[in-house]
Amino acid sequence: MNNITGMLESLKLETISQVYSAMAIDAEKNNKSHTDYLRDLASIEIEERRNKTIAKFLRWAKLPRDKLLQDFDITRIPNLSPSLLQNLQQGDFIDRCDNILIFGNPGTGKSHLAMALTREWCMQARKCLYLSAASLVQQLLIAKRKLDLNNFIKRLDKYEVLVIDDISYIPYEKEESDLLFVLLAERYEQRSLVITSNLVFSKWNQIFQDEMTTTAAIDRLVHHATILELNTESYRMNAAKLAKSHPNKIAKTHAKNTEKSDVK
Repeated sequence: MNNITGMLESLKLETISQVYSAMAIDAEKNNKSHTDYLRDLASIEIEERRNKTIAKFLRWAKLPRDKLLQDFDITRIPNLSPSLLQNLQQGDFIDRCDNILIFGNPGTGKSHLAMALTREWCMQARKCLYLSAASLVQQLLIAKRKLDLNNFIKRLDKYEVLVIDDISYIPYEKEESDLLFVLLAERYEQRSLVITSNLVFSKWNQIFQDEMTTTAAIDRLVHHATILELNTESYRMNAAKLAKSHPNKIAKTHAKNTEKSDVK
């Protein structure tokens, strides 16, 4: 038996090496054929490898929270169709190097939606990276000062999808916005971007400082893009109103919606 285990491990069939003996006993008790026994072993090995692969891609994505698409209340967004979300979830846009741009006021679910979609793509073994705009800009600055900017951008190129959350959340210095533009330009028609923003395009001069850079950035992003507008009331604002009008229900409502309210 130990010899069989060693041979299976040498073939990198680690899961089978752990379960084959117990499953052999079970197969004999239930009069399973050799073919059924082999199929069950192969199925378990495949499933375990799939789970490990998904776990690996989720680690790479560095999602700050575990948001699920099923927990996103699409009924609150009048112009957002379930079929569109389903198409985006499938990830075909990634093969075309298209972008997704998510707009909305604070609290409308932009970050929740971006994280939930990223999780779905990881489940399909798509290599994604999720970063706040503030963190990304700081990393770009550090890379530039170390004379390593080109290599840093090339490392980001390994990710099929780069998610930039809250691109309009903080004011940028000219050097920071210029570096952000360089990254956007490098990924144009080469890799996909997902960007969330509180600001509509007409106010993006607050991000890129000058009209020419702003126009060039928007032009590259929207050329191949799906734009989602989450024009609805903030989850947190809605919860606050509910607490004021139904004080006796607030504890119960808060417990039920804690996860959903934790969105930007």
